[in-house]
Amino acid sequence: MMWQDLVFMFGSGLSIVFLAPTLRNASANVPLGTSLPSMGIGFVYGVTFFTLGMTLSAAGAIASGTMWSLIALFRSPASQRVRTTTTLFANDLSRWYDRRRSDRVVADQYVLE
Repeated sequence: MMWQDLVFMFGSGLSIVFLAPTLRNASANVPLGTSLPSMGIGFVYGVTFFTLGMTLSAAGAIASGTMWSLIALFRSPASQRVRTTTTLFANDLSRWYDRRRSDRVVADQYVLE
């Protein structure tokens, strides 16, 4: 085992420890312009380390890339818009379904009560 393998694995492990609070903080906003390149670099480094026979470094870099992908998925402003849009769509669909099941005539929804 090469000592460099341990150093790179330790560095990736530290980055995961430092990124964990960002993933846990529901109010954190990390732009996709930051998280996507970091995610890509982590995965590319992981594959590169694996081809060099540095399996510990590869595992650490892939874990770091995975952490960045989770941050991109859950902590980017764009993902919050997607979740909000999905929630609104689900609420509208639920209301539409409830109206279809009720005994009210469709025209009655436009009448003031």
